[in-house]
Amino acid sequence: MEKFNNIYCIVLAAGESTRMGQPKALLKFNNVSFLEHLINVTKTAGLINVIIVLGYDSEKIRNSLRLENFKNNLNIKIVVNKDYKLGQLSSIHTALCALPENAEAIILLPVDRPLISRYVLEEILEKYFLSNAKIVIPTFEGKRGHPVLFSSAMFDELMDAPLDIGARYVVWNHPEELVEVETSESGILINIDTPEDYKKYILKD
Repeated sequence: MEKFNNIYCIVLAAGESTRMGQPKALLKFNNVSFLEHLINVTKTAGLINVIIVLGYDSEKIRNSLRLENFKNNLNIKIVVNKDYKLGQLSSIHTALCALPENAEAIILLPVDRPLISRYVLEEILEKYFLSNAKIVIPTFEGKRGHPVLFSSAMFDELMDAPLDIGARYVVWNHPEELVEVETSESGILINIDTPEDYKKYILKD
């Protein structure tokens, strides 16, 4: 949809995946990697702009991507966060620096949240356009999860937020400009962080 043209999905895949023991971006879900799955989710939700932030094992992850499966439908940009050890906010900074000046909003998609669906993205986008909120967060049974949308009005504050607190700092500072979207999907709360998580939520069959 044309109104999504200046909204960018930021797939955060720079971490070391220490507890998993292998890059979480490359774990399989529905016969594709977590990373490719989330790219597909953005596409089916009608979003065409994706920035992938890599860091640890960046070449291995980049080489695994079959971009030919997406390039005719999506505008995909890969950036590398050389400071990935500083935490997730450093990856958000890397993505923000790669945005064009006309970017209207970003949606943060951590790569270890493969159970996020297109419907959650659609609900977030609908709430954003109807409310004109600067931050949109999905909830399940009253608990906040991912992905989170930040409008461009929040970009400078994201850049200035303390690295040890991260994007939550901006959320905490703007309760009056934030809206929540109650969803029926518990996947917004589930991150696949360990082999046990992977077996429980992905290999459960």
